[in-house]
Amino acid sequence: QVHLVESGGGSVQVGGSLRLSCRTSGFAWGMNCMAWFRQTPGREREGIATIYTGGSSTEYRDSVKGRFTISHDNANTVFLQMDNLRPEDTAMYYCAAATGGYCHGKLETTSDFPYWGQGTQVTVSS
Repeated sequence: QVHLVESGGGSVQVGGSLRLSCRTSGFAWGMNCMAWFRQTPGREREGIATIYTGGSSTEYRDSVKGRFTISHDNANTVFLQMDNLRPEDTAMYYCAAATGGYCHGKLETTSDFPYWGQGTQVTVSS
């Protein structure tokens, strides 16, 4: 059974940093697409970053490029380093997994990800 558990959320001031972690279990680590999405009340869940666990190929939403970095430990955990945080980054952040495939084109489609964590809240205040 697949499990994804996020941690690392919290409250920070503008310009601060947070590092989110997503520990996984229940599937082999290699050759999967892992992703971070975020959602605010009344809005659709949006893709932030993806990473292919068979290598290190990554993709980012334009609004976070240069500020967020997705990575993995080649074992069972994916990370999202978030720097220079802005109030508009406030959201619930979700980890997602799509096993057995590349990430190409998956940043915009929640339906490509069958497995999700419970989310971790990030709040950025000015």
